[in-house]
Amino acid sequence: MKKKKIVVGFLGFLVAMWLCTVISKSIYVSKLPVVTTTSIEQKYVEHIVEAEGIVIAGNKNPINAMSGLRIDKIEVQEGDRVEEGDVLFIVDLDDLEEIMEAKRQQISDQQLLISKQQTQISEKQLQIDALIFNGQLAAVEKIIEEQRAREDYDALARHEDTLVGRASNEVNEAENALENHRGEEGYSEEALEDALQAAAYAEGDAKWERSNTMKEAQRKIDDMQLPDEANPTLEISQLEMSEMQLTLSDLQAELSTLQGELAEYQVIKDAEGQITAASKGLITDIYISIGNRTPDTAVMLFADDTIPCQFKVTIDKEQKKYVSLNDIITLKLDGSSRGEDFKIDYLSESASMPGNYDIYVNLPEGMGTPGLSGTMRRSEAGEKYSCCLTPAAVHKVDTRSYVYVVKEREGILGMEYYVEQIYVKVLDENEYWIAVEGALDDDSKVVENSTMELRNGEVVRY
Repeated sequence: MKKKKIVVGFLGFLVAMWLCTVISKSIYVSKLPVVTTTSIEQKYVEHIVEAEGIVIAGNKNPINAMSGLRIDKIEVQEGDRVEEGDVLFIVDLDDLEEIMEAKRQQISDQQLLISKQQTQISEKQLQIDALIFNGQLAAVEKIIEEQRAREDYDALARHEDTLVGRASNEVNEAENALENHRGEEGYSEEALEDALQAAAYAEGDAKWERSNTMKEAQRKIDDMQLPDEANPTLEISQLEMSEMQLTLSDLQAELSTLQGELAEYQVIKDAEGQITAASKGLITDIYISIGNRTPDTAVMLFADDTIPCQFKVTIDKEQKKYVSLNDIITLKLDGSSRGEDFKIDYLSESASMPGNYDIYVNLPEGMGTPGLSGTMRRSEAGEKYSCCLTPAAVHKVDTRSYVYVVKEREGILGMEYYVEQIYVKVLDENEYWIAVEGALDDDSKVVENSTMELRNGEVVRY
């Protein structure tokens, strides 16, 4: 009996120990993260680019008006359709009359400036004519003076030659007299020799005088053949005349512009200040407001109904990886029952949103109206990868990516599950799948969800 009690007590102790173990293990396990896992799959990583855009006018034409006109009324709004001759806006007629009066005064002042310039040009022309005439007269006088100098030279040469000839004759006569006297008595031989000497001196003086005289006469001719001193007065006057004529031309051009502007103002005044549409179309932009003045650029923009519309959409840098010029996209406009395929006609970095890209698609005639919204969709099948996981299973920190894989090991309470952190390389991804490369195989149980944040080696409930 006593032995039986001992056995029963021992069994009770074992049961109590078992219960304590179960309770302890339950409490321990209840505090562990609960994870669900997924397996790797083979998938085509398809890329879908979807973005909303808007229909725009295929060609926006500017509506221009004379600048500086004060706006009294605006008769249209953005989105209005206008026909040729429809009134777009009306200008303040009182203000217009003041502008016209100021323009008339400008024209009068310009005409006065032109008259003064013409008078100055006439005076300058008289100066130029006088300089040209005086120059021609001086040239003629120089020619005449040179001719006279040559005539004087020839006459002087003949005269000097005569004097030298006479002196030579006197020498000859003295020589003959001396020769004839020799052997005769009477006349003194010494006197004849003196006479011969005197005649020889006279001949030498005559020749020297002729040489010097003719040299001086030749120098006078040579001096007349020298070019005249440079006198830039005529050239300066002609340059001044050219500048004055250019100024006159500019003044006349300004006058013509002023007269043209006055004529345009008169047309607006005759139309009672109404500015009308030159052709039919859709008003897309208005750049004027009541009370302000018209700018020197377009006052409005309108879309020509004869030119088909375009669809414009902006995509980001990531989406740009899967979209290229001439790619085929599916476009569905609001109100349409189905989408249609179109080719991308233009793709370029956005000027208003740097880092993004603008896409333009030419629509067929009659399709869409400016302002209508729509959705563009572009799908690319991509490559087939042998190791693909859902985005929830892949964790990214800075430039590195990793996954948690559930494994088994012996613990203090028996076999337990834990997670091992494995780094992977992302090869491709889309909204639904991420293709990776790393130490994974078909049996790997990759954590997809967890009730708590995990750490490498942490025990989990699987």
